[in-house]
Amino acid sequence: RLMYLHLGAGAVVRTDSIIGVFDLDKTSQSHITRRYLAEAEKSGQVVNVADDIPKSFVVCRDGGKTTVYLSQMLPQTLQRRLSNS
Repeated sequence: RLMYLHLGAGAVVRTDSIIGVFDLDKTSQSHITRRYLAEAEKSGQVVNVADDIPKSFVVCRDGGKTTVYLSQMLPQTLQRRLSNS
């Protein structure tokens, strides 16, 4: 059964494509995460679905393609939605 997660601003992803949901403030303190996000941005993998300042990012892999979604939703909210689906 296919399930979907709403990331905000009308963006929806399949839950089975989600690799991880991350807190942008906490994880961006690491130079490794900053480098990963910079490389993903440079290669066109980042999709900003935040109407405001992003609070989380969601890494998805579908059909061999990786996409990083920047969301204004708190990671706890997204995790709770995942748990309830």
